[in-house]
Amino acid sequence: MLLFRTLISFLKDDDYRDLLITTSIIIALGGTMYHYLEGWSWIDSIYFSIITLTTIGYGDFSPQTDAGKLFTIFYILIGIGIILSFINTVYNHYSVMRQKDSANTNEEAG
Repeated sequence: MLLFRTLISFLKDDDYRDLLITTSIIIALGGTMYHYLEGWSWIDSIYFSIITLTTIGYGDFSPQTDAGKLFTIFYILIGIGIILSFINTVYNHYSVMRQKDSANTNEEAG
């Protein structure tokens, strides 16, 4: 229930929603570019975009073309800050909602 309330309140906030849209655009851009530059399937392209920008980097995919390698350099420089900001914002928002939920539970019990 807390997770659902957190997501709803997150989507209601304009700043959070803008960050979600920006993150989605960055991932879609990467997926599209890798699909056409490297010839990967759509799912592989999106997967690689997310794995790269979250700095997980399993190594099961890597760009083989010069264009793909150059795009990856710029994609990482631009995208990592946006993705990490998004992850940090979601985590902080969830933490605040959890504290509020805990405070409400304590007030009701006391």
